Amino acid sequence: MNPIISKIQDEQKKSNIPDFGPGDTVKVHTRVVEGDKERVQIFAGIVLARRNGNNLNAAFTVRKISYGEGVERVFPLHTPRISKIEIVKRGKVRRAKLHYLRKRQGKEATLVKLLDERQDDQA
Repeated sequence: MNPIISKIQDEQKKSNIPDFGPGDTVKVHTRVVEGDKERVQIFAGIVLARRNGNNLNAAFTVRKISYGEGVERVFPLHTPRISKIEIVKRGKVRRAKLHYLRKRQGKEATLVKLLDERQDDQA
């Protein structure tokens, strides 16, 4: 790749991104501009997928159930619109993409096996 392009991409990458993956429950703090005001809105849900690793085009999909209806949002990982990503719970899954959760309804749609904290400390 052109060294100029790679230098620009390195400047635009975020460094404060936590290590999260599919199955984790996260809160994504997004900046929303309404007119001349700016506020932070939180979108909390389960991470269904991540794509493109950690390069500049990386993105992740978060799904939540709102009033009985499934809502998904795809967030670019390195966008300035995201102020913070907060990990609420770690999930233990065996898939890289959790699209099978889309077929589930109710509480079953949010069930992901939790990662045991003691196993995490031993590793």
